[in-house]
Amino acid sequence: MSGGYPVCWGPMRLALTAVLVLGAARAAAQESVDRASAQESVDEGDAPEEAESSMAQPVGPDLLYTREITDPELARKFRDDPASLGSISIGFADRGRVINAVQMPEDPAWIVERPTYSYGTRETIDGLALVFRTVRRQFPDSAPARLSHLGARDGGYLCPHRSHQSGRDADIGFFYKGDRFAPRGAPRERLMDPARNWALLRALITETDVQLILVDRGIQNVLRRHALAIGENRVWLSKVFGGIVKHARAHRDHFHVRFYAPRSQELGRRLQPLLALRPEQNRTVHVVRAGNTLNQIAARYQTTVAAVRRANRLQGRSLLRLGQLLVVPLRGASTSSALPPPVAVPPRLIPPEPLPSVDSWLGGINPEMATAE
Repeated sequence: MSGGYPVCWGPMRLALTAVLVLGAARAAAQESVDRASAQESVDEGDAPEEAESSMAQPVGPDLLYTREITDPELARKFRDDPASLGSISIGFADRGRVINAVQMPEDPAWIVERPTYSYGTRETIDGLALVFRTVRRQFPDSAPARLSHLGARDGGYLCPHRSHQSGRDADIGFFYKGDRFAPRGAPRERLMDPARNWALLRALITETDVQLILVDRGIQNVLRRHALAIGENRVWLSKVFGGIVKHARAHRDHFHVRFYAPRSQELGRRLQPLLALRPEQNRTVHVVRAGNTLNQIAARYQTTVAAVRRANRLQGRSLLRLGQLLVVPLRGASTSSALPPPVAVPPRLIPPEPLPSVDSWLGGINPEMATAE
């Protein structure tokens, strides 16, 4: 080029191409990370292991925990003084709600991270308090336990969870070494404190009526190794980690705990046909399917579009999503709601007493010398 410096177009093109390729790679990598984070968030709230309505099995007789209340007395109390009945768990953990829910109180042994979502049945609140205090007694210098989502005041859908609807589910954060929070994406297996987390898990299993505990298998392996190292019974541990404690791949930083709430659940089962006595409590839950509209849903349940909008805080232009759970106010009996089977709490999974050692033998047959003869 005349009147200027010579330009080397070849190297410049190569440099420019390299910059563009590098930028595209970074954008793709970031998009992949964002997509993975979003997917993890979706999986967290939509774990199939949380579904109860599709897995519940009939067990036990109809009445075990509320036999002292006759049917006429139950109807009268629900109509005139529902608070006198205490907490009531309606439906299932993934398709239900709560009446007279109890809020988790404050205490030095735990921190309620989201007070607005810290409501549950009386049995759930009592079980959590008992377990947190057990851990505090064993580790008096520990930071408090951390309670995250439990449930809304009236139960029902709690974003982003599939369950947490009937007052019996709680998310409990891990204890970490040095009480330092793990950075996002860090391997929790290496940073969690096995001793305190095992104490929490053991107390849940042996001191409360826990139904299931969901946590990632990698976390389970850490806790199982610790339990074996401190002398826990191997056979008992196989029942713990093969039964009550179940794998949920998106539960890598907390325990998802579901309790039995026998009295609250039985009251809910008995009261479900009587919900029309109190219209403000007479509701069901509808799962949005392909082609559903608010008009169709309202017609199906013999209610109004306006009532459905109010119950779900839907704005005028709100769009329905596949799988969305809608609370539907009913005008008649709640016959369209899924009725749970009777509840019967199984015996707690208690570890066996340790066998006597030779040093403590005080007579009789020496266990070391006993034979089949």
